[in-house]
Amino acid sequence: MVQGTASDVGKSLVTAAIGRIMMQDGYRTAPFKSQNMALNSYVTEGGLEIGRAQGMQAEAFGITATSDMNPILLKPSGEMSAQIVVHGVPHAALSAREYREKFLPEAKGTVMAALNRLREAYEVVLMEGAGSPAEINLKARDIVNMNLAGWADAPVVLVADIDRGGVFAFIVGTLELLEPHERARVKGFIINKFRGDVSLLQPGLDWLEERTGIPVLGVLPFLPQLRIEAEDSVVLDSASGRQRTDSERELDIAVIRYPRISNFTDFDPLEDEPDTAVRYVASADELGTPDAIILPGTKNTAADLQYLREQGFPEAIGRALGEGCQQLAGICGGYQMLGQKLLDPDAIESAEPGESEGLGYLPLSTTFLPQKTTVRVSGKLADGHPLQLSGEHHGAVSGYEIHMGKTTNLDTASVSGLFSLNGPEGQAVPEGWGTTDGRIWGSYLHGLFHNDEFRRGWLNGLRRSKGLAQLSVTYSAAALREQEFDRLADTVRKHLDMHAVYNIMGLPGREE
Repeated sequence: MVQGTASDVGKSLVTAAIGRIMMQDGYRTAPFKSQNMALNSYVTEGGLEIGRAQGMQAEAFGITATSDMNPILLKPSGEMSAQIVVHGVPHAALSAREYREKFLPEAKGTVMAALNRLREAYEVVLMEGAGSPAEINLKARDIVNMNLAGWADAPVVLVADIDRGGVFAFIVGTLELLEPHERARVKGFIINKFRGDVSLLQPGLDWLEERTGIPVLGVLPFLPQLRIEAEDSVVLDSASGRQRTDSERELDIAVIRYPRISNFTDFDPLEDEPDTAVRYVASADELGTPDAIILPGTKNTAADLQYLREQGFPEAIGRALGEGCQQLAGICGGYQMLGQKLLDPDAIESAEPGESEGLGYLPLSTTFLPQKTTVRVSGKLADGHPLQLSGEHHGAVSGYEIHMGKTTNLDTASVSGLFSLNGPEGQAVPEGWGTTDGRIWGSYLHGLFHNDEFRRGWLNGLRRSKGLAQLSVTYSAAALREQEFDRLADTVRKHLDMHAVYNIMGLPGREE
């Protein structure tokens, strides 16, 4: 089990790296996180929703993700409440207190049944903890850190982030707050995100091993521009090394960052394009006049739409469109916002039933429903679609949907359909709408920009509007992902004592 001294220390990537190494060494390995809290989710091939980190890890391990790999997913919908997703299906909306008092006492059976199924199907299960195991107010009902390690009788390696400072205090303090039987499970430390000369750190490492009697298994370097999607929007709080300055970019894409932004990894492939800069904009004053504005997904469309109004975004978006911004696009919740009406008769997104006004750019009405749509889809561009694509494009698209609303077109004469999806029995299913001039459009399809030809065709449409030369497809998103998994694994193999890791697991190493 991989645990951490805090959130965002790199547990998910360390787990992905170790699992990728084990796959390379011939072990059939599965990831497992009993309880995950994230708004960036992943849809399995069976149409079930799990945390994106476990979906990413399964892909890194070369296997198909299932809901057993993340049986409980928490999707925050407010400051003190969350949607509880159990085995990929919404279970209940609970407050933090209700979750702890009503749900957690019954959760052990769900967690252990999923873990045992994975243990029967794979040689190795790599479990990932959440946050810190030393949260003393949470430990009594813990199902994701040390209690789980005990139920599974799993050895633990503890990951700490040196980049945030105080790494030795984090490690020693965590151990001090563990019970003796919990501390005995910790078999090694991994120090993550190191920058500089490791020889200067050696005296501290020697002190740590002498103080605790536990070995440091490795010091992993900070990996700049690692193109593996993040799980939590906390990564947007720090400046991305991949964002370019004004002088370097030819295309400027502004993604509106509202408080409940979800699945922002939709736009990672745009960041990897050589001609494109992606900005996450939380203030209307920052918007300016980009080439395109994207309204991304959200866990609560109505609440984030109200946030946009409070921040003055509708006026800023209108000004941008009038001053040269070529495109306004909405994905999932952002698509719903572009319509005229948001109806919530069952109080799915609000405390009480009601309705609210959308931004009014598309003649659409969305009704929020108790049933969530979670499905992987494929299809093609619709005949006569209005999207301003330029360059060679064969029309094929694929992606996934995660939403609780049904969107209805109120005036088909004023807009055109975007996509024709392959239905369950071979029928064509229309999806998405756009204005006839192609400047404003919306779709429920997450992952659109992971389609290489679609992405480049859309960017080339923006380039054409600026008088810039067209570019051919610059890279394969799928191939880049595999390359980055291998880069991560190669770096970790170089700096982590995998022989010791295999010994901790009780396995013969195949790393030679």
